[in-house]
Amino acid sequence: MISAVFSLSMGTQSVGFEALYACLFEQCLRPFDQQILFDIRLPRIITGFVAGFGLAMTGALMQNITRNPLADPYLFGIVAGAGLGVTLMSFFADSMALPVPLAAFTGALLAVLLVIGIVFNRHWQRTEFLLLAGVAVSFLLGAITSFTLYLSDAFAANRVIFWLMGSLARSDDLAIAWIVPVIIIGLCISLLLSRQLDALLLSDESAQSLGVSVNQVRIIMLIVCAAITGVIVAFCGGIGFVGLMIPHLVRKWVGITTAKLLVFSGLYGGGFLMLVDVIARTALEGQEIPIGVITAAIGSIFFLALMRR
Repeated sequence: MISAVFSLSMGTQSVGFEALYACLFEQCLRPFDQQILFDIRLPRIITGFVAGFGLAMTGALMQNITRNPLADPYLFGIVAGAGLGVTLMSFFADSMALPVPLAAFTGALLAVLLVIGIVFNRHWQRTEFLLLAGVAVSFLLGAITSFTLYLSDAFAANRVIFWLMGSLARSDDLAIAWIVPVIIIGLCISLLLSRQLDALLLSDESAQSLGVSVNQVRIIMLIVCAAITGVIVAFCGGIGFVGLMIPHLVRKWVGITTAKLLVFSGLYGGGFLMLVDVIARTALEGQEIPIGVITAAIGSIFFLALMRR
């Protein structure tokens, strides 16, 4: 709530807390305050919160199902796959009738299926091979995306490259209408399977001895992560490191059990991304910094500190 109020009041056109209070509970003091707050900033804040919620939640899910503290959607190639789907969609929009979120989900699901196909029936039980396959698929799909951009004209390539860096500038009612239901459905599925996911924290063998269908649960969770990440990438671009950082911070306070970890990771992830968006909008006068650049800078420092510890 504090992050949302702070994000509403901050921007290139500053709105004081007195004017914000008047708009929320009485009547706006100036006519354009209502347009700035409710037509421009509020959809962006809601999108930033739900995007941060989804990214942090998927990061916590992937770290739990792989028992690896460095797992996140980037590591499995999900973001690279979603980016490839949207990139292809933007260049072949005339011949492809897929909506952008569906194209992103298709690309993310392709990445998950590639990872599963590489390790299935061989090293499926060993999560380190699952992660290595994800890294390889991520580089492969990233290379295809780069080659597609190389073949396109300069204007279209620049537009896609800026989009891939991540931004909340395209936030609107359509983005909220796509992202929110997918995250709610994914969260409900995860909470329903939370006991099985907690069993996976022990080991695959221990989970199987408790009656958990390890392969089935892991595949379902990977598809859930692909859906959530795909729809976020479709509207917000590539925003990295949120899924890596936030679960680590939250684990110190709420523990490792899935239900509490997912909910609190989502809440802190949403607040974090709202505040990062304020920096993106206000750090440079007259222009906006891609939000993925800021999260990558913060995340890389966090990553090195985590490795040192």
